[in-house]
Amino acid sequence: MAADGIDLKKSLKEFFGFSAFKGMQEEVISTIMRGEDCFVIMPTGAGKSLCYQLPALISDGTAIIISPLIALMKNQVDAIRGFGDSDDVAHFLNSSLTKLQTERVKKDVAEGRTKMLYVAPETLKKDETIDFFRSVKVSFVAVDEAHCISEWGHDFRPEYRRIKQIVKEIDDVPMVALTATATPKVQMDIQKSLNMQDSQVFKSSFNRGNLYYEVMPKGSKAQTMKDLISFVNKRKGQSGIIYCLSRKKTEDVAEILRANGINALPYHAGLDAKTRAGNQDAFLMEDCDVICATIAFGMGIDKPDVRFVIHYDVPKSLEGYYQETGRAGRDGLDGDCILFYNPKDTEKLESFLKDKPVAEREIGTQLISEMAFFAESSQCRRKSLLHYFGEKFDSDNCNQMCDNCRHPRDTTEATKQLIIALKTIQYTEGRVALKHVVDIITGVASPEIKAYKHSTFELFGKGKEEGENYWKTLIRFGQINNLIIKNIERYGLLSISDEGIAYLANPTRVDIAPDKEFEPISDADFDNIQIEAVYDEKLFAILKELQKEVADEMGLPPYVIFQQPSLEDMAYKYPLTMDEMENIMGVGKNKAKKFGKPFLELIAQYVEENNIERPDDLVLKSVVNKSAKKIHIIQNIDKKVPLDDIAKGQGMEFTEFLEELEAIVYSGTSVDLEYYIDEIIDPEGAEEIYDFFKTEQTGNIDSAVREFDGEFTHEEMKVFQIQFMSDVAN
Repeated sequence: MAADGIDLKKSLKEFFGFSAFKGMQEEVISTIMRGEDCFVIMPTGAGKSLCYQLPALISDGTAIIISPLIALMKNQVDAIRGFGDSDDVAHFLNSSLTKLQTERVKKDVAEGRTKMLYVAPETLKKDETIDFFRSVKVSFVAVDEAHCISEWGHDFRPEYRRIKQIVKEIDDVPMVALTATATPKVQMDIQKSLNMQDSQVFKSSFNRGNLYYEVMPKGSKAQTMKDLISFVNKRKGQSGIIYCLSRKKTEDVAEILRANGINALPYHAGLDAKTRAGNQDAFLMEDCDVICATIAFGMGIDKPDVRFVIHYDVPKSLEGYYQETGRAGRDGLDGDCILFYNPKDTEKLESFLKDKPVAEREIGTQLISEMAFFAESSQCRRKSLLHYFGEKFDSDNCNQMCDNCRHPRDTTEATKQLIIALKTIQYTEGRVALKHVVDIITGVASPEIKAYKHSTFELFGKGKEEGENYWKTLIRFGQINNLIIKNIERYGLLSISDEGIAYLANPTRVDIAPDKEFEPISDADFDNIQIEAVYDEKLFAILKELQKEVADEMGLPPYVIFQQPSLEDMAYKYPLTMDEMENIMGVGKNKAKKFGKPFLELIAQYVEENNIERPDDLVLKSVVNKSAKKIHIIQNIDKKVPLDDIAKGQGMEFTEFLEELEAIVYSGTSVDLEYYIDEIIDPEGAEEIYDFFKTEQTGNIDSAVREFDGEFTHEEMKVFQIQFMSDVAN
């Protein structure tokens, strides 16, 4: 209805054009308008921002909105300005502004034209900022992304701990804390830090019914990139976000996507401000389809039509995963959330914690283990996720919107085994964690088991036959179904719940599916992406014949046209266009243009005659040719630096350097080594050697050295051959 005589629905229509509030929005806004503190927990896409934007617009004074992300501030300010007729209505105050811009913002606030001022916590704590806010009328303070206050939150910011103290120094105004993700522990932390224990709490369901959750195995870099490219290609023109663990990886993934025809850009804190803002705007304005961003930095981009969010690397916590996946489908339409999971990634995250203080390390380890639990579980993803946030959910309501519900694994009865697990946890009295319980049941007499004398327990070793993975699955099933309590704050200790005790008194049948086991795969170098596949031997034989025909017609050895790995790759990928031919291993633009046409025509005819279904999703173009090593070599050759010196500068043996140079030339790049060759032989002698290479069918260097009676070394002859290849093949 109305707050202090103001018709909220009329104001909503006037400012935002909406006819009705969503969920708890109206109750939250009424509470703020009455001058009361409140704590709002709403999932991404539920309209959390409007809860403070509307009261700010209709209240006297300026609302201060504390936000951790410069990108989010800019995005929110742009959005609010779009609803009004003046840019003065909303501003942000942070380190990205010049002195002149800062003065302009303060002038608008002081003159009462600004209703919302977004401030970074680092800016807020400055004495000059506090003094300024004391001099103006502040309507209320909103703490956005309030989970940053808690060390158990996924994006802890120490500056957030001082917010309440700073606000007290400004004025005694109402405070609203908002977050899209908070476990019961994080909620308690936020309320305590902001002294809001008695404030009204508004908590919406965390269920995002329009999002589909899937976990895919993360194999080799080549396989994962092929899976990634295949997924994105099926959603041409749709907006998506790919999260990576490191800044370098965001750039590598974006580069490989671009090489494979996908409009992608990187986004991370290490980019200069202009590039970062440009990439963000390109994504918002749909000049770019896919943004590759770091998990740690967060994007803060309020784009409603993001159709997919992919985690190339596993996040550090379920809170982080939930918030990042929440960027998909904010318009209420379907969104896909794909997590590539490799157990090695969780080990890597844990290794990052080794130098942290003990308390922080223990917290981080528990959060990572919960993430692994989610990824490996065979239970409904939605049920697992909501359970983590303290919300009960019936997996029947998932509507097959997760991979485990859409493709359920075979189940077996586990009633007796569940009773064993519950009795064991009851026996240990909440003093041990998962591994210890599993060791008791499977009969592992570890030093800890002996210390606790748990090997004397009547059920010790009763589950040896089922194995460790089975019991982990079963205990996780018990957790999700509220029979077992895992105390994350106390190192993951397990205890039996009241519901678990009731179950032991009156057991009913349960069936479980085993959790998924993922093969740990170590990181491979991005610069060495190779494709291993069985090629079409019949097509390969025909291509070999064509290679010989083209070579004879041009008076060149066959290997000069295309090398065998290139022909094998053609017989695997069936390229039909010049762009696709450039994607073939060892080809490149120049070689494709020079020799590609007859090969493309032959492949097109073969595909049509044999009804070949091409593996479009497996066409992966490596960006190895753009490596820093290649660029350095070419630049130094252009400067006519002696080849021996270039090799030493790269820390390479000369033979190794020549192999690298040969690969560069074979992939279609021209080089000019005449300055080096002129030091060894006169032009007529060089011409004689090149004539020999035209007739030598195999490209064998030893035969060339013998032909010229050992006058030149193997390495010198290799240089001649590389120059010959550059001249005739590129």
